[in-house]
Amino acid sequence: MSSHETPPPFGHRLFGPALRLLLPLIKLRSRLRGITLGVRICLRDDDRRILLIRHSYLPGWHFPGGGVEFGETATEAAHREMIEEGGVELAGSLRLLGLFRNPEWTAGDHVAFFEAGAWRPVARRWSVEISGAGFFGEDDLPPDVHPSVRRRLAERNGAPVGLTW
Repeated sequence: MSSHETPPPFGHRLFGPALRLLLPLIKLRSRLRGITLGVRICLRDDDRRILLIRHSYLPGWHFPGGGVEFGETATEAAHREMIEEGGVELAGSLRLLGLFRNPEWTAGDHVAFFEAGAWRPVARRWSVEISGAGFFGEDDLPPDVHPSVRRRLAERNGAPVGLTW
């Protein structure tokens, strides 16, 4: 474990396998709902390192984020997810960087990708879905970072913007 990675409480590691077993049912629910929307947020610390999280039920490191709940705006979901997953409260504005189709989840899923401004730490309230969080430099990403993280960072550095997450 790197010095910038925070381990979860011990009990959280026990729930990952159970959540992985439920993942097909969660995806089926999303498919039945038709079009779904999630959010992901790129947040940097003062050293320009990027906050990434590890889910207990998905492989690799991801930008923090999650599904937009019924009656919630994408911006509201981003604020909620940052508290729940990242242990940070967004104090500045969010900038929408793109809207991407996410066929890896379901054929009708989409991801709104935001860049966060100012923020402040809050007490982390990890649920069973989070197994780790940490700040990483673009040149020091974990080997198992999700390909979407690499794609979005490359786009921020001048690569053509893709259509899928």
